[in-house]
Amino acid sequence: MTDKKLTESEAEKIIIELAKQGITSEKIGLMLKKDYKIINFEKEFKKKISQVLKENNIYVSPDKRNLSLQIEKLKKHFSKNKKDQPTKRILLIQEAKLRKLEKLGY
Repeated sequence: MTDKKLTESEAEKIIIELAKQGITSEKIGLMLKKDYKIINFEKEFKKKISQVLKENNIYVSPDKRNLSLQIEKLKKHFSKNKKDQPTKRILLIQEAKLRKLEKLGY
């Protein structure tokens, strides 16, 4: 909520702090736009938010993260409902998708 323009290093520090709190790069972009008036991080600093996170070894692929969360929910449901066969099939499919992403290097 500042009127002062952020430098690249200050913006990167903010991004790293938000990522350590578990916020995804997409949401970090929205927060930068809302709170710091950085409309397009890539145009202003010639870098993407995901590049900053990769340089600091914090980046997690959104696809991989979403699949992992979905698998956790399915496992929790399946542990309570052992006879739910459609859920078992969906769980197997989602785990296969996650393995494929890991194999491709995401």
